[in-house]
Amino acid sequence: MVKIATWNVNSVKTRIEHLVEYLRSDEAPDILLLQELKCMTDKFPYMEVEDCGYNTAVHGQKTYNGVAILSKFPMEDIVKQLPGDAEDEQARYIEAVISLENSAIRVASVYVPNGQTPDSDKFQYKMRFFDRLYAHAKELLKYEEVLVIGGDYNVAPCPIDVYDPKALDGTTCFHIDERNKFRTLEGLGLTDAYRAANENKEQFSWWDYRASAWQQNKGMRIDHLLLSPEAADIMVSSDVYLEPRTKDKPSDHTPVWCKLKTSI
Repeated sequence: MVKIATWNVNSVKTRIEHLVEYLRSDEAPDILLLQELKCMTDKFPYMEVEDCGYNTAVHGQKTYNGVAILSKFPMEDIVKQLPGDAEDEQARYIEAVISLENSAIRVASVYVPNGQTPDSDKFQYKMRFFDRLYAHAKELLKYEEVLVIGGDYNVAPCPIDVYDPKALDGTTCFHIDERNKFRTLEGLGLTDAYRAANENKEQFSWWDYRASAWQQNKGMRIDHLLLSPEAADIMVSSDVYLEPRTKDKPSDHTPVWCKLKTSI
């Protein structure tokens, strides 16, 4: 059994104690996909993470963005940028092949742009980013391998994934254009792990720091693990781990995980 999780830590330096606690806990994943590191590659807390028994692949950026893959197993074929725009310098994608004892898993950590507001240039960048992710995922699926593309997608796919669908309709992260982009990814044959395992359950992965959103459970499910058919076939379970969001000075996101039935 292999446990894979995704977590937007919203500054790995600020959240390092929470991260180490998670990696040393009984809930620790075998593979953890991180987003929003907010640090340069050489400033990542390698020592603390490696002391927990994890290998690291990091694609950092000063102040903003930044993604990483932490793995208890060896990694190779690391890709540190999403194809499709050579001029895009934002650190929002990293991919690796992870070698298990008798098999391998390809994983990617993705941090989709927030988009700011639907009438902004940043929203159009988000749409283009989704198009690039679609094109790359389409190519990866041709390998017919166990593939997990996880991360902060900054989109809640369905009404059940937001606390107030009527009030939030048309806003960033629940705009129809974003939701359609997410559906095109699913249309490739990718499976939303959490929703496949929890058909009608309302559970969020992000809560605003403001207006007591956490205390009132006013959140969104915007962090996802998308599985190739080969991965979906061996998925055992998937859920949201709420404990990190209860901590002092937490990330506004909490981990989402899935378990795959594969020998390690």
